[in-house]
Amino acid sequence: MKQHFAIALLFVAAFALPAQAQSDLDRIPQAANAPPPVPTSSANRVVYVQSDLTLNAVRGSLAVPLPPPAPPAWEARLFVDARLNWQIGDNLSLAYSGRLNLRAGDSLAFPSRESVRHDFREAYLTWQRGDWFVQVGRINLKSGVGLGFNPTDYFKTRAVVDPESADPTVLREDRLGTVMATVQTLWSGGSFTVAVAPELAHETPPYLSTNLPTFDPGFDRTNARWRMLAKASLDLPASPEFLIYREQGNTQFGLNLSKGVGQSVVTYVEWSGGRSQPLVARAFKDGFETGVLPWPAPMPVDGRKAFRNDLAAGFSYATDIGFDLDFEYDYHRTGLSGTDWRNWFATGGDPRFAGEMWFIRGYAADVQEPVARSSIFLRADWRNAFVRDLSLSGFVDADTRDGSGLVQFAADYDLSSRWTAGALVDVYYGRVRSDFGSLPKSASVLVKLSRYF
Repeated sequence: MKQHFAIALLFVAAFALPAQAQSDLDRIPQAANAPPPVPTSSANRVVYVQSDLTLNAVRGSLAVPLPPPAPPAWEARLFVDARLNWQIGDNLSLAYSGRLNLRAGDSLAFPSRESVRHDFREAYLTWQRGDWFVQVGRINLKSGVGLGFNPTDYFKTRAVVDPESADPTVLREDRLGTVMATVQTLWSGGSFTVAVAPELAHETPPYLSTNLPTFDPGFDRTNARWRMLAKASLDLPASPEFLIYREQGNTQFGLNLSKGVGQSVVTYVEWSGGRSQPLVARAFKDGFETGVLPWPAPMPVDGRKAFRNDLAAGFSYATDIGFDLDFEYDYHRTGLSGTDWRNWFATGGDPRFAGEMWFIRGYAADVQEPVARSSIFLRADWRNAFVRDLSLSGFVDADTRDGSGLVQFAADYDLSSRWTAGALVDVYYGRVRSDFGSLPKSASVLVKLSRYF
């Protein structure tokens, strides 16, 4: 804990430097906060068709056997992705975001109901009057300044559906929104936002890629309980944003800070804290309540609630040649401890309990929380690399406990103003009994071709 506190202090200390005239949040490289910009004929309309093929390399032996179904050796998709906005009055607009998928793979029967899926990401009305904004509908509400981990991004839980990339910035954009009502007001000194999301469906177990709903909107994923968020941003040095989040009687407090250092560097800290149970305890509780897992748990579980902290602290460095570099330290207090990992491997070695051990990993991916307690995230982006219209990016997400990690490399080349070709390579490295080294996939390759309208 002393090491974690010292690292946080190093980044917080940077905020003592004089304020810069330019907004520090705006100076964080955009390539690190969202997918690369795509060609579009209108600011209110982005539509594209993409065809991609993924090949997976699966490990022959695992420390904890994986119950069926096995990871697919190949997957192919053809989808239409649309983000649309219509002005339907002087003060009223309508937005829609969704993706219609046609899927095939060695683990999917084709054709079948699993071959077609619609990701209903967003559909909401916005009413504006002066400095007041009211939004109602399904909204992808994002919070946080972190790049690899966002402790204050409270509405990310269960929102990711069958991702094509492990890139956290892509996951933030492509996930399902939450049905909610939001009210925001702006003034010269900052902004204030309140969001309320109702309970619309009963909670269900995590889905597999082989049983995803076809046209179901997925309210069981995003609106299975009442939630409320209030956040305020102030126009002060370090651009502070304060958050309070409430869900099922639990309250989380959040803070975002960012500060420019010179003309090229932005440092940032994102923190969230509140009373909660460890990840393992919450996974077993969810599995029991949804009827997936029996009780009691086959491995020791600490179910006590205590005040626990999450932290993302880092910096972004931008150059004039379009090369950006980001470094981030992430700390997730409810992640698996060294003892949890030893119990996970020891218990999962018994085939009778392997499924329950993998449920923990699946639960963590479903709620978008790191399994690791602490990790390092390093990212690089290069626009117009070597030649014009070629964009390169990559990141490393490494568990500091065992040194295992994920390396991703992506390349996109604009063939014209309408066509883009790209490739994505993931490599999972580490010892057999490590975080990333124990995963069933050792590597994957995705190739894609996109046509924009």
